Amino acid sequence: MMHIRPTPQWNTSPALLGFGVMRMPTKADGTIDRTLSDAMLKAAYEGGVTYFDTAYTYHNGESEPYLGSFLRQYPRSSYQVATKMPTWLVSSLDDAKRIFGEQRQRLGLEHFDFYLLHSIGKTAFTKMVEIGVLDYLIEEQQQGTIGNLGFSFHQIYEEFEYILRYRNWDFCQIQYNFLDTEEQAGRAGYNLATSLGIPVIVMEPIKGGSLINLNDDLASQFKALAPDASAASYALRWVADHPNVKVILSGMSTLEHVQENVATLKNPVPLSPKELHTVETVGETMRSRIGNSCTGCSYCMPCPFGVDIPGNFALWNKARMFDSYQIIQRAWESPHAADNRPSACTECGACVPLCPQMIDIPADLKTVDCELTALKG
Repeated sequence: MMHIRPTPQWNTSPALLGFGVMRMPTKADGTIDRTLSDAMLKAAYEGGVTYFDTAYTYHNGESEPYLGSFLRQYPRSSYQVATKMPTWLVSSLDDAKRIFGEQRQRLGLEHFDFYLLHSIGKTAFTKMVEIGVLDYLIEEQQQGTIGNLGFSFHQIYEEFEYILRYRNWDFCQIQYNFLDTEEQAGRAGYNLATSLGIPVIVMEPIKGGSLINLNDDLASQFKALAPDASAASYALRWVADHPNVKVILSGMSTLEHVQENVATLKNPVPLSPKELHTVETVGETMRSRIGNSCTGCSYCMPCPFGVDIPGNFALWNKARMFDSYQIIQRAWESPHAADNRPSACTECGACVPLCPQMIDIPADLKTVDCELTALKG
């Protein structure tokens, strides 16, 4: 059944910078360092941040109760809370109802200002529709326990378009930055949401911090514009120049990150033509370095011999884009993924006709293995 609602009108207006409570500093035992984290959240709140984003699974389930306990010191009307339904943990409508109830208890809230189906793709979304989870969340919204209902997304554009057009969402949340314009929902997804009047919340505006760690050649191009300005500030301002982006989420992990991002986005200065040209040139240079055009659609999967084809190509392309082995070292050398590496490929060719990008997958897997093994040394 298609759910049609009028053009959404947000019942609250967050500040542009949002705080993603997913990468807080931790103690040796892995739990949140509440002293350091309190200082970060306090600086953000006092700097004008009003939107705080968490999820059921962040910090092994500690994020929601921690954020709820921190925010109780402030007037409820002075901030917005977003959390998410972990669709991969939901096998029945009862699961969804239980989790939703737990989230209200963890956060200590009567209502969520923003609520999302978490990291949804077409298959998971269809399941949520079929077992009644979407209808349930719509009912919760009608009862006032959800202010604005949307979804977060990390799959390919075609799946994004299907979900976005399914109903008139209050918002959507996509990964978007000057490097990922052609990845996931990307620029096409932003434009589609804008054309449909659906507000966009952006996550990973600095690509999980990766856009801070540029090599000297790329970093020097930003330094030539302004010696004291960081690559992160240009990345944030690039996103801020998109008028349908209503919140820019940053998963800040240090007090310095908070202070810089607050300063950048409190009154963001539009990029000058020269700055915009530099940002887009850096992005294009990085994209031109990739090894192949794999989009991560996974049509080639499962491999009969266990090779994680899209996962290996993603690591290869990332190492090439950033000209850095260190950026993928932990993932590439993980013993848990050893059996999924290109060396397990037998060149059976079963994957080749399944690839919509017409990639010679066995040949490229050989190249991945040679290049990354050489970099490992």
